Amino acid sequence: MPLQRRLPKRGFTNIFKKTWIEVNLGELDKRFDGSEEITPDLLVERGIIRKATLGKSDGVVILGGGNLGKALKISAHRFTTGAREKIEAAGGKATVVELRKQPRTEQRN
Repeated sequence: MPLQRRLPKRGFTNIFKKTWIEVNLGELDKRFDGSEEITPDLLVERGIIRKATLGKSDGVVILGGGNLGKALKISAHRFTTGAREKIEAAGGKATVVELRKQPRTEQRN
């Protein structure tokens, strides 16, 4: 009998799993000036995230790792509470961008 039939099956695959691209505040503080408005497209342009990865994931999440010394205007799909507090404490603004929806294909009878 083959090995894959002898070993027990473990776990399952969640079909509703969401994958996020994680970016720390410390990285944004190093690479951006205080006057710029940061969007996911600008992150791709600067090489912080990859365009192919952005297309496959559900969006960009900003994490609270690192220190923020500038007032940045950041637009992302999600923010952690620590990141939002650090951005607002530095005088910046955190804006949530809507997740892009996949267009539904209609079936005709």
